[in-house]
Amino acid sequence: MKMTLLPCQRDKFDIPADVSYLNCGYMSPLPNSVAEAGIVGVKRKSAPWVITAPDFFRTSERVRSLFAQLIGASSDDVAITPSASYGIALAASAVQVAPGKEILILAEQFPSNFYSWQEKARQCGASLVTVPVPHDFDWTSAVLDKISSRTAVVAVPNCHWTNGGLVDLVAVGSRCREVDAALVVDGTQSLGAHPFDLEKIGPDFLITATYKWLLGPYSLGFVYVAPRHRSAQPLELNWLAREGSEDFAGLTEYTDLFQPGARKFDVGERANFALMPMAEAALEQILEWGVDSISESLSVLTGRAAELAEASGFPPVPAHLRVGHMLGFDIPSSAPHDLVTQLADRNIYVSRRGRSLRVSPHLYNTPEDIDRLMSELGKLVA
Repeated sequence: MKMTLLPCQRDKFDIPADVSYLNCGYMSPLPNSVAEAGIVGVKRKSAPWVITAPDFFRTSERVRSLFAQLIGASSDDVAITPSASYGIALAASAVQVAPGKEILILAEQFPSNFYSWQEKARQCGASLVTVPVPHDFDWTSAVLDKISSRTAVVAVPNCHWTNGGLVDLVAVGSRCREVDAALVVDGTQSLGAHPFDLEKIGPDFLITATYKWLLGPYSLGFVYVAPRHRSAQPLELNWLAREGSEDFAGLTEYTDLFQPGARKFDVGERANFALMPMAEAALEQILEWGVDSISESLSVLTGRAAELAEASGFPPVPAHLRVGHMLGFDIPSSAPHDLVTQLADRNIYVSRRGRSLRVSPHLYNTPEDIDRLMSELGKLVA
């Protein structure tokens, strides 16, 4: 895929000039085109007589196709969900775990990718095994060391949400296949900003929400479901997912058959007339920029932050062990307890996650935003 460094895209967002928003890992601002699509969608509901039966399918199928293009899948591989936790619950329901087996997760993983696996382990008589935080930042080696013949599921992100620490999913996927373990990937903190090779990784499930790096709305997400799991039971039994649901006049002719592929796992009311147009506009923009180019461009910004953090005595995650779009570094003991709030008072927005100060820029940021952050940070921890 062609890759190029992208110029600053701030003009595509409604961000005041004095705001340094370095917190896409928390929630992305909506591109103007996405916000406008949502407004148009909301207004359509004011005139429901213009919404026809095909409208319940047309935009959602377009969005399904765009997400499939983003990850290198087909539309039949993609289910539409309301959240990452919904997708993870779907995966946990679908995978088979025998008593005495192990489910592997990361320490300090985002809660949505913990609670479903905790409950799955309880239900199946399995063990929930946590990979400890590696002192050398090498999550990949730490995960690989824990996978064994007892492992039934490896449920991991592409990067750790607290500091961007990288998990090499190609290596992990290969090891999972060797021991016949399912690989469930939470891509919420990486899809749209970090390349994902579906063929090489070979996940059983790939789950994401849209409100972070996919630049989309809240309360919407996607799940890639590998063909081998299509016989699983959906979490809910809604009418849109049934075969022939396009014919509203025939909805009382009940059927046990589903729409093709992963559509059987779609959430009810997936046709949401405000959120779907927003997701469509967001995915079109990301595909226009190109994920490889986004990743490379953001790596320049996080690389600058890492260099300045290192010089200031804040050890960052090494570049070869983290993703390019997110950086975490240790918060010094001299930092005030309300450090993030004090930075926000200066119109600089980052997050504190675990022990890390997390910096997560996007294409609306500039090197000056990074310099401003590090300058103010230096004053606050002096």
